[in-house]
Amino acid sequence: MAKHIAVYVRVSSRKQDVRSQLPDLKRWADGQSERVEWYTEKVTGTSMDRPVWNRLEADYRAGVVGTICVWRLDRLGRTAGGLCSLFEDMRARKVNLVSLRDGLDLGTASGRLFANMLASIAQFENELKSERVIAGMAAAKANGKTWGGRKVGTRVKLTVEKEKAIHRLKQAGQSIAAIARTTGLSRSTIYVALER
Repeated sequence: MAKHIAVYVRVSSRKQDVRSQLPDLKRWADGQSERVEWYTEKVTGTSMDRPVWNRLEADYRAGVVGTICVWRLDRLGRTAGGLCSLFEDMRARKVNLVSLRDGLDLGTASGRLFANMLASIAQFENELKSERVIAGMAAAKANGKTWGGRKVGTRVKLTVEKEKAIHRLKQAGQSIAAIARTTGLSRSTIYVALER
């Protein structure tokens, strides 16, 4: 079976679009002699468990993908652990990774070193963002403001339809926070629904 090139395009939310990534990726893809297949999704990069990525991962593990191209390394994911284990798996299976904006090519020793450094930086940025959110919550609480939740005395009923929607969204790779925003339910209610 002939191997193809996979171009992976991802944005974190449905409100974002992939237009900023496409010109560079299309230009690169047009210069390739092998067949190019596009894998596009709108889902957070904090987890490596994503529907389209899972399909691409299955394809490269089955030996039908020889090269994966991304616009930037953070399109693959935002945790150093997830990215580093991905790099090792790809290297063991002789699958090359090209990141256009990062100037990265896993086919070289310097490319592998650079990839691991970038993965660590991506995780660092993610942790800084979390620390800023926690600091903001603490400052709001110190000023007597509430953070999240609904008004005391109000309840939203967990209907069968909402429970099914919760499970569908989770299977699609959505985070608990994203599911809560979509359904209008609290995180604790989402957890209860997922445990059933």
